[in-house]
Amino acid sequence: MFRSRRLLVGLFLPFVLLAVNIFAANAFAQKVRAETVAYEPPTLSLSANPSAIRLCGGEGTAALVRLDAVATSPEKNPISYRWTSDVGRIQGNGSVVTWDLSGVRPGYYKAFLEIDTGNGDQICKAFASTAILVECPPLPPPPCPTVSISCPAKFEVGEQLTFNSTLSGSLGNVPTIYNWTVSSGRIIEGQGTSSIKVDTTGLAGQTLTANLSMGGYNLDCSASCSLQFPVPLSCRAFDQFPAIARNEEKARLDNFAIELQNDPSASGYVIVYPGEHSRSGEVQTHSARVVDYLVNSRGLDKRRIVTVVGPARPNLMIKLWVCPQGATPR
Repeated sequence: MFRSRRLLVGLFLPFVLLAVNIFAANAFAQKVRAETVAYEPPTLSLSANPSAIRLCGGEGTAALVRLDAVATSPEKNPISYRWTSDVGRIQGNGSVVTWDLSGVRPGYYKAFLEIDTGNGDQICKAFASTAILVECPPLPPPPCPTVSISCPAKFEVGEQLTFNSTLSGSLGNVPTIYNWTVSSGRIIEGQGTSSIKVDTTGLAGQTLTANLSMGGYNLDCSASCSLQFPVPLSCRAFDQFPAIARNEEKARLDNFAIELQNDPSASGYVIVYPGEHSRSGEVQTHSARVVDYLVNSRGLDKRRIVTVVGPARPNLMIKLWVCPQGATPR
């Protein structure tokens, strides 16, 4: 009888143990699933202040960025922070740190944060990153100095004229580079310096403008100075006649007197060319007669009449010239 019971127990015991194990495994799985569903992961966000910095790689230039982390643990577990970055140095610990980017070249860079809210039984991590722009914008152009040019006070065509420049105000760290140009004439000395000499040959009646532009500035740092050369004054031939009748000569001299009266600043030149067979004193006689008529009959100032004896010609000849003030007869 007892042997029959042992046999039955031996037959059914493996099935009983199997059922118990299956029940226990199902219960554990349900517990794990319940615990997994119930656990809330942490949250994490990052911000950088400022998000962009100006840094041109100069040594000794401080470039600090504040990194702020906002992390929550719904399970109220303690939070540990682990900051990393490929460049610079992260100083501090916890949710607020300082990122030192001194000496970093321009570009985009990231800082990374890993948090851990594990409590031994539960392990959960979160990751986040934030980017910052390191830039090196070009420096603003330096302000122009005050550039001025002094023109020669007196000048004549054909002279070598000197133009001087002066600079005032802030020059910054820009090398002083003088670039001269002239509208006419020719620079013969001083290009690249503060003073130039210009040849003015052939500039009668023209304008000479000296321009100076300071190199090294992005702005137009320049000045100019202009001179106007007058049209050259020259005497012009008015009339000529040989030894003629007195009344005809007076008519010629009347026209000459009217021309001189129209320009009170002009001078009249009377050039008497003796003939090869002229009598002695004939030239002086004609000169005196012409001056006497112009002064006493036509009322001209004697100082405005100039008499000249020209070289001999086959026959006596008288030439009348009108010379504006400043003109030199040739």
